Amino acid sequence: MAERKVLNKYYPPDFDPAKIPKRRKPKNQQMKVRNMLPMDIQCKKCGDFIGKGTKFNMRKEDVIGETYLDKIQKYRFYFKCKKCSAEITMKTDPQNSDYTVESGAARISEPWRAKDEVCEEKRRKRDAEERGDAMKSLENRTLDSKRDMDILYNLDEIKSMKSRHACVSNDAMLETLQRSVQVQQKEKLGEEDEALIKSLFHGSKENIRRIDDDKLDDTSDTVSSGLDGSGTSQAGSNKRKPTESPFKSSVIKFVKKSSKPKTQASEENKKASVTSNVSKSLRQRYDEE
Repeated sequence: MAERKVLNKYYPPDFDPAKIPKRRKPKNQQMKVRNMLPMDIQCKKCGDFIGKGTKFNMRKEDVIGETYLDKIQKYRFYFKCKKCSAEITMKTDPQNSDYTVESGAARISEPWRAKDEVCEEKRRKRDAEERGDAMKSLENRTLDSKRDMDILYNLDEIKSMKSRHACVSNDAMLETLQRSVQVQQKEKLGEEDEALIKSLFHGSKENIRRIDDDKLDDTSDTVSSGLDGSGTSQAGSNKRKPTESPFKSSVIKFVKKSSKPKTQASEENKKASVTSNVSKSLRQRYDEE
């Protein structure tokens, strides 16, 4: 079975493809195509309605001598009615992007004709208004010129927008995206730092009490007197239970006011040291007795 499926062909050594006779085609040869009907039509012979989208085997040919804008060729199609077999012809209409029926049938609806009629009615109405009124014609001309200027302005704006978009490259777009990402990261870090600072400084509430210099001197005397009876205080502290807390858990800071001058403060320190020495000497004599 493999020898029957031969793909290669034998060419003799004296083969010359130029000697093969070429088949001449007629100038306007018809081509058989299967096409769908692009519109709703009615046969003129039997009156049968043929809907849009019905498939037919058609013959296609070029319309000789008819082109659109000297470049686009028009084509003609031949097909037969499905009921009476009458021949119907239609051709392309590139100007309206549609088809026109030539013979054998009538088109039920032609949308461009309604538009043409509306435009023609507007033109006739404008001509009738301008016929006896020069001011109306001048007003219409000014409106037309204004409309044309607006159209030109919009076209220039579109062109400038396209040129701006054309100047933007992919690298520039990536750079702008990276900058925006970096700015967002910096803002996020700044917000996190502010939240951390607020939690540190506003989380622990401390009671700060300011006292005068006189009260501070009294407290120093009491502290010095307490050093002598440290044994008793230690014994009392040992007896106290560790779970008991006589004071509330609050931090108290003593800040000394600097309201008096330095000379007065030095004199008061000397007096305090003299009084403390005298008190120590009296205690020693009392202990000896």
